[in-house]
Amino acid sequence: MPFGIVAFGRSLPEPSDVDSAAPDYTTDLDRVRGWGYRTFHRAPEGVGLTDLAVAAGEQALAEAGVAAEDVDLVVLAIADLAEYLYWDPAAATQARLGASGAEALLVNQACGGGVAAFDLVAGKFAAHPGYRTALVVGANRVAEPYWNRMEINTSIYSDGAAAAVIRRDHGSCAWLATEIITDGTYADFMRMDVGGAARPFTAGDGEQPQVRSPQDRLDDFFAGDVRKMFTFVSMIRARSREVVDAACSRAGVARADLRRVIHFNDNARQLADLASDFGIPLESTNREIALELGHVGCADQLLTLERLLGDGELAAGDLVALTSTSSGMHWVCTLLRV
Repeated sequence: MPFGIVAFGRSLPEPSDVDSAAPDYTTDLDRVRGWGYRTFHRAPEGVGLTDLAVAAGEQALAEAGVAAEDVDLVVLAIADLAEYLYWDPAAATQARLGASGAEALLVNQACGGGVAAFDLVAGKFAAHPGYRTALVVGANRVAEPYWNRMEINTSIYSDGAAAAVIRRDHGSCAWLATEIITDGTYADFMRMDVGGAARPFTAGDGEQPQVRSPQDRLDDFFAGDVRKMFTFVSMIRARSREVVDAACSRAGVARADLRRVIHFNDNARQLADLASDFGIPLESTNREIALELGHVGCADQLLTLERLLGDGELAAGDLVALTSTSSGMHWVCTLLRV
């Protein structure tokens, strides 16, 4: 199903300095500094996830010269909670953009949603021959009452959104393949036990529930078994290679042909490990952009791709892998030909 990216849009709040802001989030300052992030983006009070998504989508449509009413499909990928429960942020985004004739889909598979969205576009284009234009938006707005942006994982989480206008039969940034590996054995690893239908929030519960630290989650999930924890971490890295190799096989290319591997905006050490695992120079990853932006949920890969194209770091014909690991757990790879 041939299609490619016509234009990009982005919405990022003003950057904040990590060293200055870190004491507001954590007492373990050495750990945060060791990740290597320089700045991150924090949305002002009152700015929601769909505000960021709409701003990025509007910019992408303007850059592409596409009217909102000509969009056939809107895919919104999110990595955190939207503004409300029992509410469809994809449909809300579609309405605010003025894309009233478009089908709207929500992807909520954490950090991998923006990469997996390409597969949804491919499927929809294949099933609906009349669909010619899609808008993919990846948006992240940290729900800070539940999620400490500097303590929950090994990344500093940022707020922001990125969008891409996709057109059938467009030859630039052309989609080649998407592969996804899912292992539900670890579905409970990231879950917050309070707030869902099994144990809803109730008045007078006392202390505000929050997602626990990664070490607490590891200790609990693996019952303190260090060997199982090590196996888990090794498996994450192995499947990151496996999903890329599967995508390359489907597209009829070799991993050695990759010009860039654009992963989610992990910390400096983890991206160095990724470069080592793939046998590529560190400069062929998204390391420097990651340390500038922070981890913008499922918007990372589109933000990086737009930046690299704008800076002339990618040339026509270059093969690029967009990759992610997300809770669920999922490993995702989308291959594009610039």
